[in-house]
Amino acid sequence: MRNPGTIGSERARLDAFTVTSDDIRFRDQRDLMERPFFSLSKSRRTTPILYKANDIEVQVFGMPEHGMATIWDADVLIWAASQIVDAENNGISTSRFFRFTPYQLLAAIGRARGATEYRLLKSALARLQSTVIATTIRNGEHWRRQQFSWINEWEEMVTRSGRIEGMEFVLPEWFYRGVIDRSLVLTIDPAYFRLTGGIERWLYRIARKHAGHQAKGWTFEIRHLYAKSGSLARFSDFALDIRRIAARQPLPGYELTIECAAGSEMLQIVATKLSTWPVEKPVNPPVTSGAKSVDAPVTSGASSTGDQAHESEKPSDSKRELRVLNFNNLRESNCSGQQAVGENCPQARQTFKTKPHARPYAQEDVP
Repeated sequence: MRNPGTIGSERARLDAFTVTSDDIRFRDQRDLMERPFFSLSKSRRTTPILYKANDIEVQVFGMPEHGMATIWDADVLIWAASQIVDAENNGISTSRFFRFTPYQLLAAIGRARGATEYRLLKSALARLQSTVIATTIRNGEHWRRQQFSWINEWEEMVTRSGRIEGMEFVLPEWFYRGVIDRSLVLTIDPAYFRLTGGIERWLYRIARKHAGHQAKGWTFEIRHLYAKSGSLARFSDFALDIRRIAARQPLPGYELTIECAAGSEMLQIVATKLSTWPVEKPVNPPVTSGAKSVDAPVTSGASSTGDQAHESEKPSDSKRELRVLNFNNLRESNCSGQQAVGENCPQARQTFKTKPHARPYAQEDVP
């Protein structure tokens, strides 16, 4: 029997996928890992992300009431993708219409299950629903752009005492198709959910997507990473954050090295162990997310305009190839003619140990 509240909603036309599995391998959607779909700060963002790379466009708009969905809110989508793939692997039919308990979701992603976390979950669902995405990724032959929100609609079931016993939401068709296609999802380490910084989380997804499990790694120009991030921070602050992350080495399964090549500051990402393949270990005992409120500010550095970017990253197999490649990347970027680091390059050499450059590209694994 359908909930009377679903009459006239999309849920009335879909069969519910009731979540039952608590022991799942975590999967992420490749398109979301590679491009700037989320705010990297917990402070409310309404400045749009405007990203362009060749024929790929991503535009993300946050509504003033809730702000743009954050990279922490994306945990909901990672959990949903993981549930879908796990169910399909076990011959269970899935749907865009999810039915679950908040306990299942929060426990899976390593969060506490107190009143604060339930409130933050509802705020996350509100941001996911109110954020509007327009993109040309995975469009049909005669269609140019799709527009959608991360969640079409959601609802909670509450007892008379105020206890939340269940939740429902409907995922957009664009996201669901990208999960059903196994070539478009990758396993991720459950330790990802313990990363506290927005740039750390974003950088892990970049590392997992490009460097994968291969020992050959991947090298990025930091200014190019800045363009891919959609960050509102100043470039100098963003570059400093990357250097600090490289010094701390917090990314599970990956080692980061900063070097200079042809006057540009480079970040090399190399897999250190197969900690993300396969994902067998459960998430550590849940802890609070650390958020005081849905709008608690975390490293702002905001400017007043949307971000635009052009990408052309590639792996390299020698220092000479690396320098030539990334000099070309610099020329093709939005900041054409500007040095990515300038006087910071000598400082980077002194601060971080030099490592061998990435080897030639090898086909990345798929789940």
